[in-house]
Amino acid sequence: MMKYLEHKAIDKTKWDATIAACGNIYAFSWYLDMVHPGWEALVEGDYQSVMPLTGGKKFGVNYLFQPYFVQQLGVFSIDPMTPEKTEAFLQAIPKKYRFAEIRLNESNTVSDNIQGIEYHRNVILDLNRDYESIKANYHTNAKRNLAKAEGNNLQLVNTVIPYHVVALFTDNRGALLDKWGDAEYSRLTHLTQVAVNRKAAFLLGVTEKGVGHLLCAAIFMKTSDRITFLFSGLTEDGKQRQAMTFLLDQVIQQNANRPMTFDFEGSDDDNLARFYLGFGGKEVAYPSYTFNRLSPIGKAALKLWKKGK
Repeated sequence: MMKYLEHKAIDKTKWDATIAACGNIYAFSWYLDMVHPGWEALVEGDYQSVMPLTGGKKFGVNYLFQPYFVQQLGVFSIDPMTPEKTEAFLQAIPKKYRFAEIRLNESNTVSDNIQGIEYHRNVILDLNRDYESIKANYHTNAKRNLAKAEGNNLQLVNTVIPYHVVALFTDNRGALLDKWGDAEYSRLTHLTQVAVNRKAAFLLGVTEKGVGHLLCAAIFMKTSDRITFLFSGLTEDGKQRQAMTFLLDQVIQQNANRPMTFDFEGSDDDNLARFYLGFGGKEVAYPSYTFNRLSPIGKAALKLWKKGK
């Protein structure tokens, strides 16, 4: 039996036990509380299968959307996932939600006749091998970039705090983007600090030996079996010195020979995907789901609103 639960009715202890079995950092109750306070849920049985609902309201219309800093949500289950289970959850989304643009997870398969499904690209790397075996599978360009990085007198530092990573991003690549504001960066900083306190995140950076300023830095989320490359910042000097290649290789070295997956968290961007795949990872597809139950007038209003975002 499937139930729709408002936030206050969710048993977070049972919820987190299910999510822990699935290894997805984004769906833990504390993570959802940070990125989307008041989230709701669909729950099957005694929390054998669950699906978070991250909704909002615009112009009196309830809708579902993907929160910032959350690549994949969807259905999570202690039991084996099937297309029928995924589809049952999608069909059970309450009718109050008139519009949705959400992303599911890599275990959520659906049949070909389900409308509103598109697929996205993730890149993951199995770390349960010795480092030399992993490195042997690096692509030629990645090996060349790593050799260049190792000749640039770089060192790994673990004194990074969330603000450092955000500042590196906003002062460099983030300066070219206008989709995020102070509220989003503040949420990321707070989320990261909470995760660090829970031992569910770590931060690392790269500097030149003997020089204090950061060339790059990154936030990594972690569960018992997965490390997720959540967010990073990189200077132009760091880019030229291949500091990010050096950083990711160091994380891979430190965690090799462990039953872990390194999750690069993307990407649909071909250039980023090529960079991530250079470390010998593999592509994994995961679906997004969109529906629109609005009236023609509502659809026109939505189109105008999205255009103005």
